[in-house]
Amino acid sequence: MSEENFADLGRVGAIARLYEGTPYKAFESSWFETGGKCYVGTHSKVFLEGIDFDLTYFPLKHLGYKCVVAVTGELYAEFSHPRTMDIRIGVSSKLDFKQIRELWEGIVAAAKEHGYKQVSLDLVPSPNGLAISISAAGETSLLMGKRRPAAKSMDLICISGNLGAAYLGFEILEREKRKFEKSGELHKKADLEQYKMLVGAYLKPQISAQIVTQMEDAGIMPSFGYLVTRGLSDAVKRLVRDSGFGAKIYVDRLPFAGKTFELGKEFNIDPISAALNGGEDYRLLFTIPIGHHDKFRHDFQTFDVIGHLAKPDVGAVAVTPDGVELPLSAQGWK
Repeated sequence: MSEENFADLGRVGAIARLYEGTPYKAFESSWFETGGKCYVGTHSKVFLEGIDFDLTYFPLKHLGYKCVVAVTGELYAEFSHPRTMDIRIGVSSKLDFKQIRELWEGIVAAAKEHGYKQVSLDLVPSPNGLAISISAAGETSLLMGKRRPAAKSMDLICISGNLGAAYLGFEILEREKRKFEKSGELHKKADLEQYKMLVGAYLKPQISAQIVTQMEDAGIMPSFGYLVTRGLSDAVKRLVRDSGFGAKIYVDRLPFAGKTFELGKEFNIDPISAALNGGEDYRLLFTIPIGHHDKFRHDFQTFDVIGHLAKPDVGAVAVTPDGVELPLSAQGWK
């Protein structure tokens, strides 16, 4: 038997293979019921300096805020209200207390905005740069949990905002970093000002803290939900895997921020490719019963309907304006 490696398996395949032979199931959410009152779900993330963020240009307060949004968005995607959060910060020797306090201020600001009742913190040493680990728990009432409809073909696939902006914002910051390293001083600050919406999408993504409550009040319950963090293609492939249906995404319906195409031309980056594969958009993707189309479009105008579920044999495809269906691929998948 030939030796397996990550290049052949991919991230998703490697995780599935590691679960083989265990009593557990891969890609299941961490949920449990509490005495017939509610469902409790948990999500956790780890952020490593040099991999997930670069302190050359990432303000520490924004970083703390973004880390909280990243894990909170996962709770919202599963229709859960945030309740508690545990944070561990690995502190490297190059950071002093003032800087860690700045990071903490961003964490607290986001925690307050999203309604966490309790936040715990521990500080540990880190020999390889700043590391942030966050675990969050949220709850969904049993009544709301039981109202979640079964997915059906033609359920609407909806996204909560512009796509591809965070990736292009990251490219801008990387370009400015290279200029700084070459010259030793910052140049053309107007470049950042001109594209502040795109840069902001990467440094400080926003998710509505009221989204779950608003959908509960409107009586609209999604059949599936995901936080888009590794590009739209990855989220759609997860939807196809979990729902058992196919999915069609219409390219001409993808929402983009202003100056996206202008900057894409400057960087020689296709904005559609950035949306499908760029990652870190922190947008919520929901599948909504088609019968709620009119009410959803009226009550949730920040969302765009970008596609729908389809027969299983369709798979995950992007539909071009001329009707050609192209299979979606995503990093981490075979």
